[in-house]
Amino acid sequence: MSIRPSLLALLSLLALLFVPNLASAAAAADRMALVIGNAKYPDADAPLKEPVNDARSVADELKRDGFTVETGENLTNDGMRKALDRLYSQIKPGSVALIFFSGYGIQSNRQSFMIPVDAQIWTEADVRRDGFSLETILGEINNRGARVKIALIDASRRNPYERRFRSASAGLAPVIAPNGSLVMYSAALSSVVSDNGGDHSLFVQELLKEMRVPNLTAEETLNRTRLGVTRASQREQVPWISSSLAEDFSFVRGAHPATSSPQQQSADISPPPPAPRVETPAPPKTEAPAMPQPEPPVARIPGNEPPPSPSLADDPVIKGLNQKLAENPDDVSSLYRRGQVYASKGAYDLAIRDFSDTIRLHSRDVEAYNNRCWVRAVIGDLQPALRDCNEALRLRPNFVDALDSRGLVNLKSGLNKNAIADFDAALRINPRLTSSLYGRGLARQRSGAVSDGEVDINNAKAMDPNIVKEFASYGVN
Repeated sequence: MSIRPSLLALLSLLALLFVPNLASAAAAADRMALVIGNAKYPDADAPLKEPVNDARSVADELKRDGFTVETGENLTNDGMRKALDRLYSQIKPGSVALIFFSGYGIQSNRQSFMIPVDAQIWTEADVRRDGFSLETILGEINNRGARVKIALIDASRRNPYERRFRSASAGLAPVIAPNGSLVMYSAALSSVVSDNGGDHSLFVQELLKEMRVPNLTAEETLNRTRLGVTRASQREQVPWISSSLAEDFSFVRGAHPATSSPQQQSADISPPPPAPRVETPAPPKTEAPAMPQPEPPVARIPGNEPPPSPSLADDPVIKGLNQKLAENPDDVSSLYRRGQVYASKGAYDLAIRDFSDTIRLHSRDVEAYNNRCWVRAVIGDLQPALRDCNEALRLRPNFVDALDSRGLVNLKSGLNKNAIADFDAALRINPRLTSSLYGRGLARQRSGAVSDGEVDINNAKAMDPNIVKEFASYGVN
């Protein structure tokens, strides 16, 4: 919805000229922002140099643009929670709500988490316990009635936590945001960048420059930021954008957005290949259910592929991957990465197609088998899902993710003893794997061990309050 001159706009202009105090109050009333710069993490070798300065500069710019801004520096878990609660309490129906975060971020369970300075993270489950899920925050802002939801996240850094339980930092994950959202990460999905050591990050330098350009929509502002960062870094840092805005919102209040050119709208920056895959230690040998032979990979028929929906086709990451695959249909890294993005967005048929093509090109791709198993389990295609998980475990015995996925398959199939065996094996590898703990609890209850199951379920819910909703999305209650 473009901003056009109207009687209301003329009245607003007169109010701005003759009643400045009232106009200023009205301008601030429907634009709220929470800006956080976390730099002093005790687990890091040294404080980060950029986040606090970046947060202060972004806050100043947003205030000039009519936002009511709360700024937090080096916030603890309690501090971040209280700041978010204050933001939520200010939101009225039709409001614009923005969150900016600079610090450390971690992806876990296909979500991105912002990390407070006092986080105690040693395992994957600790991320979900101490971090703040971006998806959860956007969902709460949406539930409060915000019309426009914006998240600017400068957290794609190598951090001191992931090295404790992963072979490498995994960057951030794609966000499943409600309609009316605009999300930008300072770097591509599943990639990390190093700070430049200056007073401001490259991302914030370019962002501030573009926010001051008049007559741009917010999407145009962020696209120009992305291109600026990409060029200045010689393509080593490529920010990621996802938008579901249904109107031409602008950072500069009162601007009249111009129609962007095709060059501005294009997404010609290709994302990097997937993050390094993680090996996990083997637990004591356990007896697993019999493994049937894997099904033959599905061959792709060029020109006979279902097109993605318009909203998916417009996603900048998918656009970039589509371009790479148009140039090289056998680019296995791009196929696998696109499958991950499709799965995260609930486009399960498209995800299965891409994982199948990945397997066709790389028949021993354990991650592709496991991901296809999980997607098939979610949609209820259980026998093919079981074959995929069995093949993943044949290729990599005691692969914790595949054990967890096969546990879900067996749980949905009503094979509770097999599910318990899989979840037991996964928990021997990672005792704080919440999905296996909750799944085992359900399987125990269904097999008659009600009290033992209740203990597992309560422990899982204490570690991850969203675990019930997660399993409900898999069709398991």
